[in-house]
Amino acid sequence: MAAPERSAAPLSWLGIVRLGLVQTALGAIFVLATTTLNRVMVIELALPAVLPGALIAFHYAMQVLRPRLGHGSDVGGRRTPWILGGMAVLAAGGFSAACATALMRTHLALGIALAVPAFVAIGLGVGAAGTALLVLIAKRTAPERRPAAATIAWVMMIVGFIVTAGVAGKLLAPFSPQRLIETSAAISGIGFLVTCLAVLGVEGRAAPSASDAPRESFAAALRQVWSEPLARRFAIFVFVSMLAYGGEDLLIEPFAGALFGLGAGETAKLTGLLHAGALAGMIAVPLSAGLLPRWRGVLLRGWMTGGCVASAAALVGLGALGVADAPHLLRPALAALGFANGGYAIAAIAAMMQLVGTTGAGPGKESARHDGARNEGTKMGLWGAAQACAFGAGGLAATMLSDFARALAGTTATAYAIVFALEAAIFLASALLAMRLEGVRRTPSAAFTASARPT
Repeated sequence: MAAPERSAAPLSWLGIVRLGLVQTALGAIFVLATTTLNRVMVIELALPAVLPGALIAFHYAMQVLRPRLGHGSDVGGRRTPWILGGMAVLAAGGFSAACATALMRTHLALGIALAVPAFVAIGLGVGAAGTALLVLIAKRTAPERRPAAATIAWVMMIVGFIVTAGVAGKLLAPFSPQRLIETSAAISGIGFLVTCLAVLGVEGRAAPSASDAPRESFAAALRQVWSEPLARRFAIFVFVSMLAYGGEDLLIEPFAGALFGLGAGETAKLTGLLHAGALAGMIAVPLSAGLLPRWRGVLLRGWMTGGCVASAAALVGLGALGVADAPHLLRPALAALGFANGGYAIAAIAAMMQLVGTTGAGPGKESARHDGARNEGTKMGLWGAAQACAFGAGGLAATMLSDFARALAGTTATAYAIVFALEAAIFLASALLAMRLEGVRRTPSAAFTASARPT
């Protein structure tokens, strides 16, 4: 078992923002590889859309390794090396993916051969850095600040998406393979440098005896995590809810274009409205927790449950709008869906941070292990793998179901209403699962929160 970690005092707001910069850097490199390169392959290079789709699937496939990557940070007793190592792999993968895309213009087969390991590296880098970062934020943040910390981290990642999209758009006009490579090199290099500066001195040292302590195998750690009813239920909740959440982005714009005749620019604005609503929901969670600190745990479970129910209602409403041909209600319906999604998602992330340092035999029986082997990284990795795999599977299933429903129902409006209703049913099932997460109402164990106190 790894020895307990020695940590400094709980993070200040500035310290939380510093770690949020890692999310910004991660988002910047990731969005360039998964959206900009996607567009370049399909538009500038006139390649089939299935090619970038398959390459991105390699990234999702690597997410099943998150528990193993998290266990590696448990064994080492420190998260910083895994954050830096993961970001280095991500930066190298992002740059290699850009080089591979540029190469496709003249040597298609060679470019694809280079792109496959590049996207594998992107998946591994995101998994290693993202999992270790969430555990570090959870361990170093005071319990009352965890909802806000979760919001800050995710908002800063979205900022990375937005800034990178804007900067890359300017740097790549007019497009050339050389500009693509130079832009990717700059973003990857700056992202890694920002990460190094952000984590410098944030994490406390591991106990001197940590390297000499006997290690728990990954298989044993995973069995231990899965044997905890609360951890297992939370993983199932994350997977089921993300199945519904994952298909929304892929359906909204085609839905609005096919039924209401909106152009690409107009549907893009609708997606922006959906994301703006999500940001509002994310911000509402820590605000409510701050106003009612004694009810923080109850509020988190309430936001998860209520967010899932509200998401289901909004999806059913969207389907009804298509059948009733009521385009004037589309914008408020999407804003409501985004708000519900954001509230549920950020509450789930905050709950992850609360639960990751506890071990439990069931509701009312949570107990902390004082040997330092709580397997926080393995547990966070399990939940992260459930989220990523379900998100990818949900997007694929939603698009397949829309095609199937169109052929079965005969009308586009009815087809989308059926798919939205199925997603709503999954969200309702998620709400029922959230109601069983009794441990979310409890304060994190004393042993876990002690790691955020001076030693």
